[in-house]
Amino acid sequence: MEIPSHSKSGGAIAVDIPNIPQGGLELPRRGLLASLAEFLVLVLFLGLAGFLGWQGHLHHWKFPVGIWSGAVGENPGQWCGDHSVPESECIECNEELFPKGKDFGWCRIHGIPQCSICNPEVAQLGTTPKLTPSDKERSLRSLNFQERPANNPICKTHKRRIQFASIQDVDKAGIEVAPVWTAPALESIAVAGELGFDQTGVAHLSSRAHGTVWRVFRHLGDWVTAGEVLALVDAADVGKAKSELLQAFAQLDLMNQTLASARGSAGTIADLKIREAESAVQAARIRLDAARQSLVNLGLTIQEQDIKNTTPEKLRTTLQFLSLAPDLATKLDPQTTTTNLMPIVSPISGVVSSREVVAGEVVDTNRILFEVVESRKLWLTIDVRGEDARWFKMGQEVRFRPDGSPGELSAKINWISTKLDPKTRTIKGRADVSNPNGDLKGNTFGSGRVILREEAEVVSVPNDAVQWEGCCHVVFVRDKNYLKEGSPKVFHVRKVRIGARDEKWTEIPAGVLPGEIVVTKGSGLLLTELLRGNLGEGCACHSKK
Repeated sequence: MEIPSHSKSGGAIAVDIPNIPQGGLELPRRGLLASLAEFLVLVLFLGLAGFLGWQGHLHHWKFPVGIWSGAVGENPGQWCGDHSVPESECIECNEELFPKGKDFGWCRIHGIPQCSICNPEVAQLGTTPKLTPSDKERSLRSLNFQERPANNPICKTHKRRIQFASIQDVDKAGIEVAPVWTAPALESIAVAGELGFDQTGVAHLSSRAHGTVWRVFRHLGDWVTAGEVLALVDAADVGKAKSELLQAFAQLDLMNQTLASARGSAGTIADLKIREAESAVQAARIRLDAARQSLVNLGLTIQEQDIKNTTPEKLRTTLQFLSLAPDLATKLDPQTTTTNLMPIVSPISGVVSSREVVAGEVVDTNRILFEVVESRKLWLTIDVRGEDARWFKMGQEVRFRPDGSPGELSAKINWISTKLDPKTRTIKGRADVSNPNGDLKGNTFGSGRVILREEAEVVSVPNDAVQWEGCCHVVFVRDKNYLKEGSPKVFHVRKVRIGARDEKWTEIPAGVLPGEIVVTKGSGLLLTELLRGNLGEGCACHSKK
């Protein structure tokens, strides 16, 4: 490539520039100009953003008030930009317009400044209230019941007051108020539970010997009484045990006769026979007792006295229908009825909740034929989370709602496990539940609560009234002269302690008194204003005095 040039002699000089395409020298010149333009745009953008940020900080990120008020715009010096009220009426800038009153400082007993319990005159009420000893005891009872959220003693936001220019401005802001009231308080532990039959009132009945079911008298759902026969089993072992008893009875009778005969004799040989007869009588008695015990083990009870004062014929008749109720025995024919009958008897009164047998069926000792439950008394077994175990104690009331039930039942805890369940990490507790009409069913799940503390009346406010401002719980209390003509429209910042809480109310053990008016809807707006006033001053705990 040749680039023409001019020398003093006017001749041309040819210069070779390898590997540079035509026009290549002009590209860097255009890229530099574009970069310079972009840099200037960025500088202008950052400058504008910084200006807007400074203006936003200056006006607390609000448009200047003069934009919204023509009168203020004409006289901007008459409006307080910090508190959005006329400068001449701003009580925060000129406290002489509305003195704050005596500072009572921090209350160590209740954990709040300007304590209305120890100093009732701070309450925003028409007259100074008089607190009774029960009012003070109720407050301490709540605070000492368990660890309550604490407030920061160095925080000074309670000295702030939120002021509006007029009642109309309050209404436009959507502020709503409600009186401090008294309401019931309940603190509890949520639990899951199950209703089941009292295990001391459950009987599983089976045959005590191998045999065949001869007859069944009771069915599923029948009510039976203690000692009632549910079925009869034809068991060969029963007949064998009865025969053994009859044989032992006859043997004892024979030995007694032999002993009596020996005692009627005389001489040395007679003494030996007497000792042998006495030994035989003792052996016969042992055999008779063993035979009687065999019947008892099969559930056929016969008293020793009944054996002594009878005859072999009467004993045979007694043994045939042993342990059968008289009304049942009279219905059976002694000539055609086997002596092997063994009754299945209920040891308790209750409902037949299970029947797994029919007549003619062969059964053994391992099979449960009937289940009888005492349904008028149930066990409520509950599971308490491990983290709540420290509050769980004997004698506490538990209120339980079975699944599908419209109401709750109440019972007292009478047993608590000594260990946590290794799988669920819960601790079990139990309570007895009365069920006289049988309305409650066993194996029913549900949910409930263990009552830790219950008060009929505590000082309470709607949940919306309580706000957390970073280190303290606060409510906004309307000034007692708020409705008076010409009085500043002021809401006082009041530190409070909170207690029990439900879906509607929050207990206030200390901080406000019944009758005071607090902000509910819109309290978040007042909190924003409170925190806005502390911007640039660090934490709310270091706000202006």
